[in-house]
Amino acid sequence: MYKIEDPTYFYYFASIPILIVFFLLAFWWKKRTQKKFTDPLLLEKLAPDSSTFKSVLKLSFLLIGLSFLIISLANPKMGTKLKTIKREGVDVVFALDVSKSMLAKDIAPNRLEKAKQIISKIIDKLGSDRVGIIIYAGNAYPLLPITTDHAAAKMFLQNANPNLVSSQGTAISEALNLAKTYYNNDEQTNRFLIVLSDGEDHQTETKQIALNLANDGIKTYTIGIGTETGGPIPMKINGVSGYKKNRKGETVITKRKPIVLQGIAEAANGAYIDGNKTQKPVDFIEKIITNAQKSEFETKQFSDYKDQFQWFIGLGILFLLMDVFFLDKKTKWVKKIDLFNEQ
Repeated sequence: MYKIEDPTYFYYFASIPILIVFFLLAFWWKKRTQKKFTDPLLLEKLAPDSSTFKSVLKLSFLLIGLSFLIISLANPKMGTKLKTIKREGVDVVFALDVSKSMLAKDIAPNRLEKAKQIISKIIDKLGSDRVGIIIYAGNAYPLLPITTDHAAAKMFLQNANPNLVSSQGTAISEALNLAKTYYNNDEQTNRFLIVLSDGEDHQTETKQIALNLANDGIKTYTIGIGTETGGPIPMKINGVSGYKKNRKGETVITKRKPIVLQGIAEAANGAYIDGNKTQKPVDFIEKIITNAQKSEFETKQFSDYKDQFQWFIGLGILFLLMDVFFLDKKTKWVKKIDLFNEQ
């Protein structure tokens, strides 16, 4: 398993094509100047050992040597073994509503982006806790299985949007059912499910499913995003920006329905939090998780990463020395080989 300590040094590879361009310009200027002062046949007699191939070969050695030195600056490292590490933490699964109503801009920049901000800030507060992400609209889909890789969680979170789900709507019950499959550690005593939505649920069995989660030991908290006065749903029709309309041609206004989210939280022995101000739900969830009893779990990762830069420095120096000691003249023993009986 490899990893790069500082990949920013790879930007130095931009110097390689610049050097090639300089070489080509210098070669063109040299040939052009030679033609001005002497005849090509006479030049061949005056400098019989001149070799274009050797010049190109020397440049190749130089570029390869510089490439290896650039790689050595980035310091590739190799993990020598897979190690099992014991950690303590809780399992936190986020169920994010990505229905098109979440694109309403009654909360800046819009409901979906506000929900992402909240999740991202909560993840920043987590220690060695495991995190998973579910997205849902008319159906629920696993965006990220439960993991200790918080950086990956935030990366996947940024890509969440309504286009990732095949059907629209707000089926919170689908997300709750999927969440049951996320907690793969039977010994984990603290399992948290955090649902972020505007509350426009269209299913009647949601409360019963939330109650079942509570019976399974999963603590469910709901965060409501949006205003109760609501706002229109942005849409693009034939490439033209507009708002969603009903069959009568009237603009649809989507409103936050906190009663739905409060009912889910109550059935699951959790709590409902207003998410229109980012810091409020972040502080609330942080306090809940901090005070929760941590369970021990195992995770595997590559350890004992060793620096490998010295190999690339050695190869780089080798090719640079070859560039220095190789002459740009024809090799004598090659000249003596008369393959085509020209002599």
